[in-house]
Amino acid sequence: MQLLLNKIEDNSLTVGIVGLGYVGLPLAVSFASAGVNVIGFDNSSAKVAKINTGENYISDISAELWQEALTRKTISATTDFTRLSGCQAILICVPTPLDQFHKPNMSFIESACMVIGKNMKKGTFVCLESTTYPTTTEHFVLPILEKESGLRHGSGFWLAFSPERVDPGNKSWFTRNTPKVLGALNEEGLTIGKAIYTLAVDHIYTVSSPRVAEMVKILENTYRLVNISLINEMALLCGKMDIDIWEVIEAAKTKPYGFQAFYPGPGIGGHCIPLDPFYLEYIAKKFNFDLSMINTAGHINMMMPHRMTLKISSALNRYKKSINGSNILFLGVAYKPDIDDERESPALRIIDEVAQKGGNIHYHDPFVATIETIQGRKFNSDPLTAGLISIADCVVITTNHSAFDIPWILGNAQLVVDLRNAVKDASEKVYKL
Repeated sequence: MQLLLNKIEDNSLTVGIVGLGYVGLPLAVSFASAGVNVIGFDNSSAKVAKINTGENYISDISAELWQEALTRKTISATTDFTRLSGCQAILICVPTPLDQFHKPNMSFIESACMVIGKNMKKGTFVCLESTTYPTTTEHFVLPILEKESGLRHGSGFWLAFSPERVDPGNKSWFTRNTPKVLGALNEEGLTIGKAIYTLAVDHIYTVSSPRVAEMVKILENTYRLVNISLINEMALLCGKMDIDIWEVIEAAKTKPYGFQAFYPGPGIGGHCIPLDPFYLEYIAKKFNFDLSMINTAGHINMMMPHRMTLKISSALNRYKKSINGSNILFLGVAYKPDIDDERESPALRIIDEVAQKGGNIHYHDPFVATIETIQGRKFNSDPLTAGLISIADCVVITTNHSAFDIPWILGNAQLVVDLRNAVKDASEKVYKL
């Protein structure tokens, strides 16, 4: 333990980060820009090549931090996982998707743990950051590491869990200034982990165990799921009652206590919020516990894209048109404004449904050049021109990117279905959520 703490103290520590996506690369840059030697590991040779040639492919990483890391020459990347043997701290930032039955797909974590176990040296600190179900660290990760390495936890290595907290597109909160939760399997691991993460993050909040830290992540995102699903259901009811849900929310926000504003939309996207309830459901079943409220919230969210397809159909019916044979232009496919991330975006599901009903699909997104939908349909982003808008029987605002000139769009459109409250003024040709 002391040897590792000494390396932290004299800045001779090497941090290995497995997985160089939306979580791993920003974390790597936060360490590297502070002068810590970082090796990034990824199976993608394209990502590795970009990093090693100084190309930043994650838009949330500031140019200043990226340049600082390059100037210090403290960041590199490789597909050679045997180099994990030269790392004293290894942080796992791999994907944790769901399979076709909405059960956690643990194959990425399993593969990472196997290769880490085969290559890590005695005295290594390992921390899982990937979103997962509570007990993963101790019941899934630990046995693999001990088996593959031949080492025992507490004497040969230390293991912890620290949930990633990444909000794509947020210019105020990023890796360095977002408080980080950390739970380890013993006190030594907690001490080491806190000392390591303090190099890259300003504030570390320690908890008593990895399973508490794992549940923290699930709670944070399930809280948002439940509240967004609630407001989505309220929005659907308000639509039937001819009540402007946006006006209702603005009025409710004037209450100085007991209310936090959430906003409706076509569904919840991103890697975490739509998936986390299924991680929780998976482990809850093992404890014979029924998550009735969370299941209901998840069901509401899953149904929102279909409800939005019905809204598009209803809007076209005003003009005696159907989806079948109509030109439908979708504006924005990213799951939130001003980012290039379309993971789990409800826009992709709506596009699939509209295409299935015979709609002719076009889309424009200034951040996402190409898409492949859930059902495997592929599209390229079209340039946004007055001609493209005018030939559309219906323009659907699925993501309210700040680059969209709403008055100009309205001036050229025949019909607009606004799923994001981008259009503030009432209009006969605007059909709102």
